Amino acid sequence: MLTLKGEHIYLRALEPEDLEFVYALENDESIWEISNTQTPYSKFLIKQYLENAHQDIYEAKQLRLAICLINSEEAIGLIDLFDFDPRNNRAGIGILIQKNENRTKGLGSEALSLLIAYSFQHIQLHQLYANIDSDNKQSLQLFSKFGFQEIGLKKQWNKTNNVYKDEYMFQLINNLK
Repeated sequence: MLTLKGEHIYLRALEPEDLEFVYALENDESIWEISNTQTPYSKFLIKQYLENAHQDIYEAKQLRLAICLINSEEAIGLIDLFDFDPRNNRAGIGILIQKNENRTKGLGSEALSLLIAYSFQHIQLHQLYANIDSDNKQSLQLFSKFGFQEIGLKKQWNKTNNVYKDEYMFQLINNLK
């Protein structure tokens, strides 16, 4: 089995043709709270980002992959490794499925499973971590399902609509070494 291919989805590198998709996601104010974004991104900046997406994780310190349905090139979401720390063999992980009709079908779960396997087998990370808003029940369940352990609570960490919200930190240690 290919590491980045599952039963219903596969993960692929970003392509120049993903410009409109990434632009729409990055400028969707309804998810800015999740991504800690405060301002819109221009198509110019996103185009520059896509032109440099060929850099490997050791150069860019991040890896962003498109989540696609099998037999389709069209992205339905993104999954990221960020804050890659090669010295300590760890990275943060984040996931977003764009449309509600693609949520609650297990696609995010499948994507997370693929990226965890890739991270531990190919990049040989020792650990992954995720920062999850205390109100994001779906993400809390998703990461818990894969063995991520709650290791801390950052009180009143993020301000959204003049309300401070708590954020959990979850961690998954690679015990397969």
